[in-house]
Amino acid sequence: MPSSAEPALLVVFGPGGAGKGTLVRSVVDADDGLWLSRSWTTRPRRAGEPAGDYVFTDEASFRARIEAGGFLEWAEFLGHLYGTPTPAPPPGADILLEIDLEGARQVLARVPTACLVLVVPPSEAHQIERLRGRGDSEAHVAARVARGREEVRAGREIAQHIIVNDDLATSTAELLSILAGLREHDRAKDE
Repeated sequence: MPSSAEPALLVVFGPGGAGKGTLVRSVVDADDGLWLSRSWTTRPRRAGEPAGDYVFTDEASFRARIEAGGFLEWAEFLGHLYGTPTPAPPPGADILLEIDLEGARQVLARVPTACLVLVVPPSEAHQIERLRGRGDSEAHVAARVARGREEVRAGREIAQHIIVNDDLATSTAELLSILAGLREHDRAKDE
């Protein structure tokens, strides 16, 4: 049950190809007290990518929202802008963000009570397979894997929890357990 005070803020981050999106969808489906913030991006939608995964927008609209202070965090990644709008969850819901390392750093700086969970692929080979499976070019796959190595190294320094995403059911259970612990901690603070 979500806390009656401030919502818990669970931040899931990690390199491309770690399976964050699939894991996050599984956790949101399993917990109706969790609200997923939809990130904005200026990158084009991939073939077969659900329209609801992001708010796809142009650079001018994105930059206007930056100027208006409408993002909790934002960054440029491989030539495209990505950002998390300032969260506005429904009453009683906790917040889940699925973002990258730079976004996790920015959120932690603004919300020190955020719970950061680093999601990593079981191996680089799995990461490459996942990136290729979603239609990324070989050059893009190589760039994401190279950057992913640094993201995992740096992510380990700021994450409170690390999930090796090799089995969806196990990873979902791990993330739900982390969320339950976060809620319990928040309840104890409220008492």
